[in-house]
Amino acid sequence: KKEREQAFKDMVTYGSKIRLLAAVLPKHNGGQKKAVLMEIQVNGGSMQDKVDYASKLLEQEISVHDVFKKDQYIDVVSINKGHGFKGVISRWGVTKLPRKTHKGLRKVACIGSWHPARVSYTVARAGQKGYHHRTQTNNKVYMVGKDATTEQGKFSGKTEFDLTEKSVNPMGGFPGYGWIKHDFLMLKGAIQGPRKRCITLRKSLIPVTTRVAREKVKLKFIDTSSKQGTGKFQTVAEKRAFMGPLKKELEKKREEDLKRLAEERKKQEAAEKLAAEKKAEEKAEE
Repeated sequence: KKEREQAFKDMVTYGSKIRLLAAVLPKHNGGQKKAVLMEIQVNGGSMQDKVDYASKLLEQEISVHDVFKKDQYIDVVSINKGHGFKGVISRWGVTKLPRKTHKGLRKVACIGSWHPARVSYTVARAGQKGYHHRTQTNNKVYMVGKDATTEQGKFSGKTEFDLTEKSVNPMGGFPGYGWIKHDFLMLKGAIQGPRKRCITLRKSLIPVTTRVAREKVKLKFIDTSSKQGTGKFQTVAEKRAFMGPLKKELEKKREEDLKRLAEERKKQEAAEKLAAEKKAEEKAEE
């Protein structure tokens, strides 16, 4: 403890910047065992204020509720989905050449004039497609959701207009991901990268001041039908009410009924046997 306090004093005396080393908890990391680490700089106030603020956060869990709010605009930084080495048709969307073209038709016909004697950077060429670092700016936060174990998280899919008690998870879970069990953010639009890829969220660097940006969003309906095929029902209870009991449930019920009847018959036989024995005893006494 003394060493830690001395280190904090040295930071105040000699330091110029304070950065926190944050780690993603494995339970929030899509099943990945190795934690993702990131340095986050602490800004504002004097060095003493920064050290005091950072020391309070040591070994503490920081939730999305502590950082982001509903109707806020945020930036998403991530690496988009990789597609490997691709040709010009797939990579740049240039037009295919006619069918009778010599030596292939998925090509750029002319890559430039004789002079200048080099290929310009504006000419479409084959190469790596995807797996690039990208920043998507100004995504609006539609919902800051709670943990599924809490009362609010269990019914996060319920709105003023749709009073069905359900979570945001669709039937059967999200394809390739599963069920959302922890705190979550619902953003407008698409997010770059495949499922389970780690992304960085930050407050918008360029503030949005339009009338649309200042509007308060009120969600009317959250679709929780199955995303594997053509989903028809919003909840399991709704599906059961429409489809009726399953074959295995009917078989189970039949087995239970047979077992119950067998037990009743056994009891009845035992009662009859007891009554017969009693009657025989009474006859013997006479």
